Amino acid sequence: MKVLKLLLVATTVAYALAGCSRSDTVPATDDFGPVDSGDDGGASTTRFEETAPGRFQPFAGMQPGDLELLNNNLIVYFEFDSSEIRSDFNPMLAAHGRYLAANTGIRVRLEGHADERGSREYNIGLGERRAQAVRQILLLQGATAAQLSTVSYGEERPAVFGSDNEAYSLNRRVELVYP
Repeated sequence: MKVLKLLLVATTVAYALAGCSRSDTVPATDDFGPVDSGDDGGASTTRFEETAPGRFQPFAGMQPGDLELLNNNLIVYFEFDSSEIRSDFNPMLAAHGRYLAANTGIRVRLEGHADERGSREYNIGLGERRAQAVRQILLLQGATAAQLSTVSYGEERPAVFGSDNEAYSLNRRVELVYP
């Protein structure tokens, strides 16, 4: 009984301490710098919000329509078992390349993905080939190698769960992730 009371007191103290907050905590970081906690009181953040419009600003060498292409297009989709960039993504990748060339301090992570068909090892390799294909296009558009990093998740992070053609087509992708 005494042990039970001691355990109850220790648990209560642990919960009370866990609920306390400190104002001198160190902000979280990732490979690209500080992570936005979401509580910035309306101030600008250090990360781009995927759903927030206007996160890309005008830049030197900008062409008409670039900001719309940048703000609304962060995913390149692929055909089945292919790492070849489809021609309909060329304008989008050209805009991202121009943006990166004009803003050499900006970095982007290229995350390669595959659908669930094929072995895990094969899909990791396919996701990497897709990310590298996007990387090569961005380099040709003026981005520097130091601005680009690639990672392959293969089939491990599907955008859509399912085993039909629509789910498969949405999972065959490379996501451009800006900090």
